[in-house]
Amino acid sequence: MTTPSPQPVVPTRRGPVRGERRADGSTRFLGIPYARPPVGELRFAAPVPPRPWTEVLDATAYGPTAQRRPFGEVTTIPEPTIAGAGTLNLNVFTPDPDPAAGLPVLVWIHGGGYVAGCSASPWYDGAAFNRDGVVVVSIGYRLGVEGFLHLPDAPDNRGVRDWIAALEWVRDNVASFGGDPAKVTIAGQSAGGGAVQTLLATPAARGLFRAAISASGAVMRPQDRVAAEAVSRAFAARTGVPATAAALRGTTDTELLALQDTLDTGGPDPDGLPALPVAPFADGELVTLPVPEALADADVPLLLGFTAHEFAAPAAEGTPAPTEADELLGLLAGLGLDDSRSARFLAERPGAAGGDAITDWLFRAPALAIAEARSERRRPTWLYQFDWSGTAPGRTGQAFHCIDLPFAFDLLDAEGVTAALGTHPPRALADAVHTAWVAFVRDLDPGAAWPPYGDGRATMRWHTEPRVEHDPLRTVREIWLT
Repeated sequence: MTTPSPQPVVPTRRGPVRGERRADGSTRFLGIPYARPPVGELRFAAPVPPRPWTEVLDATAYGPTAQRRPFGEVTTIPEPTIAGAGTLNLNVFTPDPDPAAGLPVLVWIHGGGYVAGCSASPWYDGAAFNRDGVVVVSIGYRLGVEGFLHLPDAPDNRGVRDWIAALEWVRDNVASFGGDPAKVTIAGQSAGGGAVQTLLATPAARGLFRAAISASGAVMRPQDRVAAEAVSRAFAARTGVPATAAALRGTTDTELLALQDTLDTGGPDPDGLPALPVAPFADGELVTLPVPEALADADVPLLLGFTAHEFAAPAAEGTPAPTEADELLGLLAGLGLDDSRSARFLAERPGAAGGDAITDWLFRAPALAIAEARSERRRPTWLYQFDWSGTAPGRTGQAFHCIDLPFAFDLLDAEGVTAALGTHPPRALADAVHTAWVAFVRDLDPGAAWPPYGDGRATMRWHTEPRVEHDPLRTVREIWLT
């Protein structure tokens, strides 16, 4: 009997790579380049395929990350910063690097507000998916100004082009790792969920995947060229540096981050810039239509949802104090609600704070709008709300941003999970959420217990006892979408 090599070598179209077999029998290949390092003349260019190599490339450690500074306290995900130029790399986790295996593939796109995050997080390990017969590919991409600021002398949506280049690598190479390139599902959370939605709206990405999962997807609003050009003008005015690739190409990472910071005012922007100023946008060429418009007709199975509280602070007992209520009314008006709908929000949500309004505006209402539009066109769509809240200090009673990921990846023992969720998160819930994701990736359907969002507006409520309810978010829909 032949013992499998602890460091198997797999061929790719650019050259061979050496991975690492793990104790559970799965194998991981880390830091594989899918494009050349985006430095020098390539810093603001479209991704270029890597030069071929003949010597075996060691792929046993995570590659450099585009993240140069963590996102802050919004996310609880441990996402390291790894120095180096070759940030356009990806990781492959496979149960069986056999070209005959033909396994379904999950391509994971990390979040981080389009300015931070990385694919090297222990929360994105593919071990549990491998156990259940799914290959996982996690990708890095350019962030912030380098990835998304409109520059007249550079291609728009460079980060989107990175996603497409990574998906083309998957199409061309994943069979060597045991995956089936015809059975690819793209998935992501927060900005990664917005990336998934953007790819659904991008004609150049068609045929590179067959299904999509958008968890807490965040998309720039408004998401058009006019808004992107306004961001570029504001960048130039606030920094005194032209918003051009020629002017920015020679800046250091630290200098570019300082320039980028001028776009984040920490509150309502004086120039009315979008809440996510450097993010994908409909440029009319690569991304031809704004995401909400394009998603309605995208004939690809889509699973999407959000957590119950996303960016909300712990709710206080009773109704807000008058001053707090006045401040909340001002925020609601700024988010587009008229007086009657603002009054209904306050009446229906006693104790609500600004974070609750932001949760509705940035996550719940847009996802509901997508589900409604796709339901009208009979596009296969499944909607969920993650309701379970952990026991971590300061987080009791909150199903906050990112809390669902250890359940989806079935990684309740991963680094940082106890600090984020508290002790003893429910194993049965992880089994249920993960099983639904695996079924969707494998079968294009999360299972008979979870019907599509249709006439009954079926919505999965993930809690200690998961259940499907019909139109449980009616109030949110009526306040924000009518």
